[in-house]
Amino acid sequence: MRSFDLAIIGSGPAGQKAAIQTAKLGKRVCVIEAREVVGGVAVNTGTIPSKALREAILNLGGCPMPAMPTDADFISHARQATMPNLWSSCNRVIQAEIDIIRMHFANNGVQVLHGMASFIDDHTLSVATRFATESIRADNILIGVGTHPARPTNIPFTEPDIITSDELLHLDVLPKSMIVVGGGVIGTEYASMMAALGVKVTLVEGRPRLLEFVDSEIIEALQYHLRQAGVTLRCGEKVIKVQKSEQSGGSNKVMVEAMLESGKMLRADCLLYAAGRQGATDGLNLQNAGLSADDRGRIKVNAFYQTAKPHIYAAGDVIGFPALASTSMEQGRLAACHMFGEKCEQVEALLPYGIYAIPEISMVGWTEEKLTQEQVPFDSGIAYYRETARGQLLNDEIGMLKLLIHQDSHAILGVHIIGTGATELVHIGQCAIAFKITAEYFINTVFNYPTLAECYKIAAQNGLNKLRGIS
Repeated sequence: MRSFDLAIIGSGPAGQKAAIQTAKLGKRVCVIEAREVVGGVAVNTGTIPSKALREAILNLGGCPMPAMPTDADFISHARQATMPNLWSSCNRVIQAEIDIIRMHFANNGVQVLHGMASFIDDHTLSVATRFATESIRADNILIGVGTHPARPTNIPFTEPDIITSDELLHLDVLPKSMIVVGGGVIGTEYASMMAALGVKVTLVEGRPRLLEFVDSEIIEALQYHLRQAGVTLRCGEKVIKVQKSEQSGGSNKVMVEAMLESGKMLRADCLLYAAGRQGATDGLNLQNAGLSADDRGRIKVNAFYQTAKPHIYAAGDVIGFPALASTSMEQGRLAACHMFGEKCEQVEALLPYGIYAIPEISMVGWTEEKLTQEQVPFDSGIAYYRETARGQLLNDEIGMLKLLIHQDSHAILGVHIIGTGATELVHIGQCAIAFKITAEYFINTVFNYPTLAECYKIAAQNGLNKLRGIS
């Protein structure tokens, strides 16, 4: 029986960073991956494919579009696009990511075992392939199996009519209309992409607005631009029944019908169910290790990512919110550092969030709602992309950057952005919060011209003017 200092179940973002960190500490580490390729959900069906599809859509017609495309030429190109052609342009990116992960594992001496992992006891794992089963022993184990789309039993999933985000990758024909159930990150991203391709989209979300953890002003802007692109938003509504029906008139055309709790009936060519995800823990035999998962397959951990068994850790989407690739990477690294006594620092307040809708959104730090709840005195400074030369060059009319500034110290408390490059631009704000930089820093700093980074200077000036009572 082979033994390791750490055995990792899953080669997604959490597993990758835990493995590399452990190898850098001179430990023996293996990664067990059920798929034939490494990368987990993030590379094969989740983060990378969806972002690659987004770029392929935005580049239709030969030039990137900064916000929600609305011009006639773009829509014409979009309607002529086929899903296989769009996905073929994504496959290059996916394969490149797989090759990079393999290279990193090989360069760091990380052993990769392909097969289904399950617990024999709290230190021993079974790794089953089609041809053989091997048992391995590890001093420490990290569970990073990720999630899969939730598939409620009352939803009659059948390709290509009623699908999850996994089956979306296999669509051969672009539907003319689509109902998207769930206004979380995945539902919002795919709804905006389908709308950009000219699909008539209806987005149903049970909460009063989309993405409730994001700044309300940013979401108001996103919802406005989704509506401008033809998306029908049904917020505060719940789907209670989904069925297929044949259209009358002998066309043999099958439509999907979604009954809402309010009594409304929605009809479309396709329904994408994106309301929640389930931890992929079913086949792990957690009970053999003295562990359990909740009804959504998630594993409870402490601040150091330890489960009920201190030598067994869990990280990534399988432990729940925020379930982003970036946060999963950091969780895996921190878990590996803790288990081997390596000093590290965790700063939850500095975790950035990126939503790759069209237009994209990013944020770091406090929201206005949280500051108000905690009774922290603040004011906001706003900059619009259109106020900068770079924004004009990019033809981004909707971009906006908001700084939340402490009324007394003038420290930057939060940064919220919608528009081109939001997920890149936010990292300037991340550094500002980390080093307790004040708004005056941005006033006195010279930025390259023309850049979107100038928005920080404009927003800081706007915020300080408010604090000084200057209109």
